[in-house]
Parts: sequence; C-alpha cells; structure tokens
Amino acid sequence: MMKRLALLLFVSLIVVPAQAKPPLTEGETDPVMLDLDPYMIKALRGNAKNSSPKNPIAPGRYGPEGSIVDLLTEPAFNKLIQKHGLKVFNGPMLGDVTPTSARVWIRTAGTASFHVVVGDQISPTIQTTAENDFTGIAHVEGLKPWTDYTYTIVLDGEEISHPAFHFKTYPTAGTPARYSIAFGSGARYVPTKEAIWKTMADTQPLAYLGLGDNVYIDATERRDVQRLHYYRRMLRREYRDFISQTPVYAVWDDHDMGDNDCAGGPGLNKPWKLPNLNVFQQNWNNPFYSHDDQAPGTWHNFTMGNVEFFMLDGRIYRSDIQDPADTTNTMLGESQKRWLLNSLKQSTAKFKVLCSGTMWHDLADKGGKDSWAGPRFRSERDEIFDLINQERIDGVLLISGDRHRTELWKTDRPGGYPLYEFLSAKVTNMHSHAPRKEAEWSFNEGNFWGEIGFDFAPTDPTVTFKAINQDGNEIKATTFKLSELSHTSNP
Repeated sequence: MMKRLALLLFVSLIVVPAQAKPPLTEGETDPVMLDLDPYMIKALRGNAKNSSPKNPIAPGRYGPEGSIVDLLTEPAFNKLIQKHGLKVFNGPMLGDVTPTSARVWIRTAGTASFHVVVGDQISPTIQTTAENDFTGIAHVEGLKPWTDYTYTIVLDGEEISHPAFHFKTYPTAGTPARYSIAFGSGARYVPTKEAIWKTMADTQPLAYLGLGDNVYIDATERRDVQRLHYYRRMLRREYRDFISQTPVYAVWDDHDMGDNDCAGGPGLNKPWKLPNLNVFQQNWNNPFYSHDDQAPGTWHNFTMGNVEFFMLDGRIYRSDIQDPADTTNTMLGESQKRWLLNSLKQSTAKFKVLCSGTMWHDLADKGGKDSWAGPRFRSERDEIFDLINQERIDGVLLISGDRHRTELWKTDRPGGYPLYEFLSAKVTNMHSHAPRKEAEWSFNEGNFWGEIGFDFAPTDPTVTFKAINQDGNEIKATTFKLSELSHTSNP
C-alpha cells in the first residue's frame, strides 16, 4: 500500500502544471511602470497560480482572454494613459528592414489611424482595431540602401517623434560593408536589469535576434497573462527606445510558447496552439510567420547584405515526449524542415546563420534533455549537418539560446569544416547555469548578449563572435575567416 501511495504521489508531481512565474516588480524606477504595472498585473493576472487546462478561468478581471481592449473600458486606466501621454501604448518596433524598405509596428491606446514618414517616403495609412489588440504595421518603401534615416509617426493627424526614431537600411549583397547584429534569450522582465537594453542600443547593432524566452510567461492557457508580459516589457523606456531604433526578429521557445521544456507535438489539435501563436504574431514585426499556411509557426528567414539568417521554431511541432501517442522524432516538424533544407541549398549568401532557441552541440545541454542532442532530435540535426556537407554549403554558423550562460562550441564534421555554435542566453535573467569546460569558452557571470560582427572589406571576409556584458565590456571574442568555414579549405 505504501509503495502504491508513493507511486501515486510521484505521478501527481509529474502531471502538476508548471507554475506561471510571477511578475517581478522589486526595484522598479520607471515612472510609467510604477503607475501602470501594478494596475495591469492585478487586472489581467490577479493571483494566477498556474495555466492548467483544468483551471482555464483567470482570476484577473477579464478571464483568460483579457487584453488592453478590456483595460481601456476602465476610466482609471484611461487616466493613466493620459497622464503619461501613451497614445502609442507600445512601440514603435522596427522590423523587416531591407535595402529599400522597413516596417514599423505600434500598439495604440484604442482604435486609431496612423502612417509613418521616412525621409520623402510615406507609408499607407493603417487602422488599428480591437480585433488585432490595437496593433498595426506600416510598410515604407522607396528607401536607399545602406542609408541612415529618421522617421516620424503620424497618429490621428498628430506628429510623434523621438530621438530614438532612427535606423539604417541594409546593404545590398556584394557591398564591402562592416556591421554587427545582437542576439540573446533569457530576457525575463527584471526592473533592475533593464538598463542593458540601452547599453546594447549604444553599440548600434543592425538588428536584434530574439531566440525565444524573450519574455517569461509560462501560462499556456492564459492569453491575458501572455499579453500582460508583452505590454509591460514594451512599456519600459530602455527597451522601448531599443526596438524603436533596432530592427527585431523573434521566434519563441518554451517560456513564451507554453511552459518549461514544453513541446507542441504534431499538428494543430492542441487548442492553445493557434491562439498563442496569434498573440505572438500581434506582438512582433517579423517578415512572415512560417512559409506554409497549413503549418503555421514563428519561423522565418531574412537577408542582410551577404548574410542570410534562418530563424527556427523548435517548439510548435517538436515531438512531445510526454505524449505516448506522439511517435514523431522531430524538432522542426516536416514542413519547416523541408523549408530549411531547400532554403539552405538555394542560399547565395556568403554566411548562413542557423538560429535556434535550443542548443545544437551534444554536450551543451543537460544530457540532451531539451536540445538537438536529445535522442529523438539528433537524427534530424544530423540530417541538416549532412546536407551542408553533401551540397558543399560554405559559411554556415550556428547560434542558440536557452541555457543561462554564453559560450562557443565546436562540432567537427567528417568530410566538412567545423560547425561553430555561439550560445548566449542571459540578457536580463538572474539565475545562471554552470559553465561547461567542454566548450571552447564558457562564461555565466552577470548579464550579457551575443554580438556577431561581419566584415566584408577583406578579400577573405570575417565573422567575429563577441560576448558583451551589461556594462558594454567585451567578455570573450573569437574571429573566423570565411575560408575557415569552407569545404575548399576543409575537404
């Protein structure tokens, strides 16, 4: 009998849903957040305990689908909006920049019309509505490559400008330019850590890649809580200024899709998949979300001069090891994998960057429990790696997130060049994971982001991986020549 009770207790511990992480508020200094954050937390989250399908009703005022649409029915909330001049409630957020165009995302405090002026170019007018959580994206075309621009938002006839409203268009392929991008994950909203976004902005990256865990939600069944976490992160001044001047590209990982180490499994049968994806899409400014209408997700790719980035969704169709009925062995799902393999073969970029929320190397994770090294995912990873050799695709780089440290990994490949993986996953989080002695280098102190610098001025272009901390100091750096990442030099 005691053994049976112990077994039942063990099973119950397994199936209890993950606790939704409570919002952190200690040490807050931002005047907007001091007023709005406690109000929104109480209204949209209440004292939420978990996100179990058996407990879908939120203890907040508006149930599990609550949003700013509901908040704006409250006079007290509207008074706070007026006090802080938040007609543009969130944003602007830059995204999908090309040599000749850019897109600007905003969330308004209620239904509004807006357009964006960049130089002599004016976007079409966009209407924000309750159906899209008062978000809209303006597309500006006719810009010049590799050119600095400032922009203005015209909202219901009122011009809105700010020193952070500026960006640079991307170079065309073949331009002997030098530029860098920033990337990271592990970015829970922590009031005392948010200054890192200003430090990052000061380095003027040409883009920021959010590799998942971009916010920590852990509330699979609670769209109200999901929205809350996006609202609060984008209200903070340092982050707001950062995304106003830095194009952002994002995929989700476990903590912003569902809960810790979650997997979506095949198909779209799980009722939370499409609603959660809809919230994600409303809060980012990606070029697109999946290439396949029958298999929606967060993956996408984009080109920056001589570099192509492949942003991968390793969660929505990942094999669910907790589901006995799931017999698949995939991280990406069939449609995304086919897209990636075909796109890699067709890419003409000198460098191709495969961007994953979880780690690639066999030793980077906790025994492969939640990474590409897991027994059900390794064969798919090796299929990608084998294609690189078979098709003699040069210049492939790997980046990843998830584990709260920064490091460089090397994977030797018979018949090809080594594949180097740059991990960075502690932008604002407080908790660290232990460094790994097996890596080329590994570090976990403080907070940091990854910088990837490209230099196409030399005959043999270079890429430099830099780990940069919250003070803007370089922690580690390693440079490779394109020829070192080539089948010609590594037959």
